[in-house]
Amino acid sequence: MRIFRIVAVCAIAGSLSGCFATTDLDRAAVGAAVGGVGAAAVGGSVATGVIGGAAVGALCDEVFRACR
Repeated sequence: MRIFRIVAVCAIAGSLSGCFATTDLDRAAVGAAVGGVGAAAVGGSVATGVIGGAAVGALCDEVFRACR
């Protein structure tokens, strides 16, 4: 169940940060915020959510570009 929570928070962080088409730093900031709040909401580690959200936010455009 814990893995499902982590994957869900990362998916939400990636999809929300992908809405910002400016820079990787902007997407990482949004991903970090969403990841931290999401982790807190599901009872996880906020620090882990921030780190994971920032990574997912910064890399989401590369992943989506590779899928096209």
